[in-house]
Amino acid sequence: MDTSRNSEVEEVFDVPYSPSCGECGTRVSHTGESMEAQISHPRGNNYEDVTECADSAYMNAVVKVFCIRTEPNYSLPWQRKRQSTSTSTGFAIVGKRLVTNAHSVEHYTQVKVKKRGDETKYSAKVMSVGNECDLALLTVEDDSFWEDMTFLEFGALPRLQDSVLAIGYPIGGDTVSVTSGVVSRIEVTSYVHGASELLGVQVDAAINAGNSGGPALNNDGKCVGVAFQVHRLPSARDRVAEDGEPIFAASLGMQVGAKGVLICRVEPLTSAFHMLKRADILLSFNGVNVANNGTVPFRSGERISFTYLVSQKYTGETATLEVLSEGAVKRVNIQLQAPQKLVPVHIEGRSPSYLVVGGLVFNAVSVPYLRSEYGKDYDYDSPVKILDKLMYGQASETMRELVVLSQVLAADVNVGYEDIVNTQVLAFNGNPISTLRDLACLIKRNTHKYLRFDLEHSQMVVLEAEEVAAASSQILATHCIPHAMSEDLRNDEACLGGGVDRPGDDGMALDDDSK
Repeated sequence: MDTSRNSEVEEVFDVPYSPSCGECGTRVSHTGESMEAQISHPRGNNYEDVTECADSAYMNAVVKVFCIRTEPNYSLPWQRKRQSTSTSTGFAIVGKRLVTNAHSVEHYTQVKVKKRGDETKYSAKVMSVGNECDLALLTVEDDSFWEDMTFLEFGALPRLQDSVLAIGYPIGGDTVSVTSGVVSRIEVTSYVHGASELLGVQVDAAINAGNSGGPALNNDGKCVGVAFQVHRLPSARDRVAEDGEPIFAASLGMQVGAKGVLICRVEPLTSAFHMLKRADILLSFNGVNVANNGTVPFRSGERISFTYLVSQKYTGETATLEVLSEGAVKRVNIQLQAPQKLVPVHIEGRSPSYLVVGGLVFNAVSVPYLRSEYGKDYDYDSPVKILDKLMYGQASETMRELVVLSQVLAADVNVGYEDIVNTQVLAFNGNPISTLRDLACLIKRNTHKYLRFDLEHSQMVVLEAEEVAAASSQILATHCIPHAMSEDLRNDEACLGGGVDRPGDDGMALDDDSK
């Protein structure tokens, strides 16, 4: 967690106690932003009571997490980056489980934990990771680790001005750190790690880098949040039309006084695609009316984004929507699904996929790939065409992944194409490309003399198949590439099996040098 302290920085707590992370299935409900930490629910403002809680056995439930990680090299996907280390915080819950952040153990090769006041580091096993909610579950198989362990319970969602304690192991010391504060705001917030919108609780308890995964406790010593990110206050907020535009609303068939939000697009790969359409008006979600500013009632005197209602449902559950479509009100039952993004935020712990053909390197674009290619400002420095698909592109049957020719490894077989970088591949020998797997399968089964790749900007790359097959081994050896394709593509029997020769056999344009 990057947690620099200044007047414009807030911390965020993630809360794992009730409904639900749509991807990981972990019961997770409230999370929070904070001036330094996000949390979920203490009741009471008695500072002395909270301080007593900090000195209690609950402190022994908090552990320091040590992670050794090896991140993929997304620009050279057949390699890994140099090994690095990080520390964070976790805490014990019933069932001999430890809760921490997903980003704390991302790309881990080894995870160890240490109890308060103990010099021993115990090997930990990662049981489950929920990137969307930025939570992970660990366990320790050594029974001695659990001796005299205190297990935290989860509390309810806090209220404004409730007192909380943030406990963790910030960088710069080896002992536990305790800070106190109060809840200052509760709202749906953006989770940076998972690129999702979930409930957040903002508090003013000071926390720093290394506190990620640490609990926030209420007066009863119950966990009401998990620290997980820094929140930087925007310099200017997006304008929201609180009352809507009367003429615009009337053009869509809304009656005077009716309220709802405009549906701007429907994801093609969801069940809703055949039930809803652009320019429909969402009036209610599971019987809860949605206001013109997209909010719904939330406890006494509070309102919150209606997406909070969505976050309380599991993937596969059904929700009832009331919509205004072409002037008529209708009810539809929608089966909720995890979103499938054209440019995914994570690749869920897998190694990145790649394909090398005659020195042409093909990749499926993801946010980590763009960050590797263009740095932390990838959302400004990436090519405009890719940025457009990152922001507005939708995965569909005809394009499930954004496949690009990322670079050309110079060789005699590909002379003249060396300057092509990160350009989308539209088709191979006239066949549209939906995924990188499609491209690998089409090349594997190619019987034409030439390999023709149609790219965006009306560009075209044409190679001779026999020359590619002859040059592939040397190109791979020159650049220390062990295989012409990633492991997931090499093991794809649906593509490479069924009586079709495997890469490297005589006559094939694709040589993975694995014979």
